[in-house]
Amino acid sequence: MNDQIHSDGSDHEHGALGEAEYAEFMELAAEEGFDLEEVEGAIDEAGHGPLPVLAVVGRPNVGKSTLVNRIIGRREAVVEDKPGVTRDRVTYEAEWAGRRFKVVDTGGWEQDVLGIDASVAAQAEYAIEASDAVVFVVDSTVGATDTDEAVVKLLRRAGKPVVLCANKVDGQSGEADATALWSLGLGEPHPVSSLHGRGTGDLLDAVLEALPEAPAQRFGTAIGGPRRIALIGRPNVGKSSLLNKVANEDRVVVNELAGTTRDPVDELIELGGITWKFIDTAGIRRRVHLQEGADYYASLRTAAAVEKAEVAVVLIDAGESISVQDQRIITMAVEAGRAMVIAFNKWDTLDEERRYYLEREIETELAQIAWAPRVNVSAVTGRHMEKLVPAIETALASWETRVPTGRLNAFLGGIVASHPHPVRGGKQPRILFGTQAGTKPPRFVLFASGFLEHGYRRFVERRLREEFGFEGTPIHISVRVREKRGRNK
Repeated sequence: MNDQIHSDGSDHEHGALGEAEYAEFMELAAEEGFDLEEVEGAIDEAGHGPLPVLAVVGRPNVGKSTLVNRIIGRREAVVEDKPGVTRDRVTYEAEWAGRRFKVVDTGGWEQDVLGIDASVAAQAEYAIEASDAVVFVVDSTVGATDTDEAVVKLLRRAGKPVVLCANKVDGQSGEADATALWSLGLGEPHPVSSLHGRGTGDLLDAVLEALPEAPAQRFGTAIGGPRRIALIGRPNVGKSSLLNKVANEDRVVVNELAGTTRDPVDELIELGGITWKFIDTAGIRRRVHLQEGADYYASLRTAAAVEKAEVAVVLIDAGESISVQDQRIITMAVEAGRAMVIAFNKWDTLDEERRYYLEREIETELAQIAWAPRVNVSAVTGRHMEKLVPAIETALASWETRVPTGRLNAFLGGIVASHPHPVRGGKQPRILFGTQAGTKPPRFVLFASGFLEHGYRRFVERRLREEFGFEGTPIHISVRVREKRGRNK
């Protein structure tokens, strides 16, 4: 099982590949006519895992979404000349000077529910915690407000690198307004007009200096520490009851009123002879952007808990139809790249008819995560709780599994021979070779002679799972196509 107890590749220069394996792989790439710098870049890109995250924070209506649109080079973030238009936390990919990173557009706190200071704090704290660096946007025409000062205190406590953006500087006359923001104590204010693009290049140069080449792992603890499990699901599916049952005591407030839990609660619990760190997260309600106050921030904190966890146990109420909210929560965990177990709670309340229809729903609504282990439990009676730990262990083992390059290429060769890609436009693209560039979750990069259709990629993923398992983990597959200048074989 050595392959399964493997780092995420951060200890190696070449993703998850050791030096000998890397040299052998690059020799194979050269024989197939690939540009070796491109191959090395593809391995590094797939191997380092998540891209570094830049959070754009600031009080309402300072131009955060306009700046995000300027950074990503297209108009995607909704912009309107009134505060609070951005309600959801939205993530985009961006590139500057050859480096890729993620930009998180934050905003939309409910001033009338919690009060401006508490609201700004809730939004900013999450954004800062989930980021590797922060752009703090201030309206230079207004100057530093009390709300801006409150965010500055949060930034100082967090200790993350901060780039100060003095926005709405449309010409030389606005430079003095920007200079006044030195008073915030966050270093040089970068004068920018996100609307017209003025100064954004210098700002992005400063951003690249602040961002790490690759983000640190946010989940887990020191080697040998307890594994982190996030209990997630929509409100009132029994997350707190489950946590109390596995802990054998009332650690968390349980109430029939949905949404009792507001903040994630971390608990060290011994289960199956192993100590785990369970995070009971606030339930995620439908249509986050229409939530108000505490519920809105509870959903943000739930997203933060998923980011910190290694495995997500998704609780679904077996007595109710699988909903859009359930599917959205599952998607959140998959996109975060976490190992996953699906737990159908309240199983003891089902009759034969409901069980029949639930199986049909699972086949149709959850087909995209057929790879996730499933446990039917009752948080109230404790039914089948003993099955939870083996499912979690299976998912974590798959999440860390590493397939040696030689074995992977023998498998890929068999696929190409038995199930070649369909001919398109008189050409038949084929997979030439590949490697696993990272783990947590497993990340593969395939090199091909032509574009591989999405359906064929899904087929390759399905066969990978049949051959190597990967039960309970998403897997990422990226494909690089050989340029025409390479010689054909």
